[in-house]
Amino acid sequence: MRVISLCPSNTEIMEYLGLTHLLVGVDDYSDWPASIASLPKLGPDLLINMDLVEELKPDLVLASLSVPGMEKNVEALVERGIPHIVLNPQSLKDIEEDLIKTAEALNQLERGTEAAKEFRNRLNAIKQQGLNTNKKPSLYWEWWPKPIFTPGKINWLTEISEAAGAINAFHDVELASVQTDWEDVLSRKPDFICLAWVGVRKEKVQKNNVTKRPGYETLGYVDDSRILILEEELYCRPSPRLLDGLEKIYRLIH
Repeated sequence: MRVISLCPSNTEIMEYLGLTHLLVGVDDYSDWPASIASLPKLGPDLLINMDLVEELKPDLVLASLSVPGMEKNVEALVERGIPHIVLNPQSLKDIEEDLIKTAEALNQLERGTEAAKEFRNRLNAIKQQGLNTNKKPSLYWEWWPKPIFTPGKINWLTEISEAAGAINAFHDVELASVQTDWEDVLSRKPDFICLAWVGVRKEKVQKNNVTKRPGYETLGYVDDSRILILEEELYCRPSPRLLDGLEKIYRLIH
């Protein structure tokens, strides 16, 4: 089958299924695994070149609604009669189910069932470690600095925090994404600041982006080791790679 992925998390699902070799085109932001580097790029996720998608004659397009505005891609696929499925995972359970859904659409149900089982077992193994920790540190996750955006209760990073034996500092806000300010963050006195800025490579983020903010010293950190600069691709994309991020954050905070 000829498959096209329109966002990085879908491309990563294909890799976890062991089906990356079926891909014939991906969006501009898909950057993992390395084997997709030579595939045709179809534009950024909100500006997909549908003419090029059609030219590639896909048997299936993996569309997404993970970013506001992606619905126009789905509308275009429907309008052109291009076979597709739409993934929109909001939780780790959704990601597990999307492994099965994607594999089934590719006539590889058994492969999907096995991948979902491995995903669940790996998650449960880390959760068990998290349960055995004495202290549950508070984590402030920062998706964007100006204005500040952070994940709320209805988000996979709240689940990731809990699985790692910690608490999302904004777990009480009934939203997937919360726009707030630095004063609100300071008032919650997080034990760790986790910087994973969407679309920004880890190398471009500096700890002094935080240490120079007014009132930072009131957090009482002895040094800047409680500011964690993280790979946004391991925390901001709803794909199985979140488990790589989970294992990393567990090691860092404990």
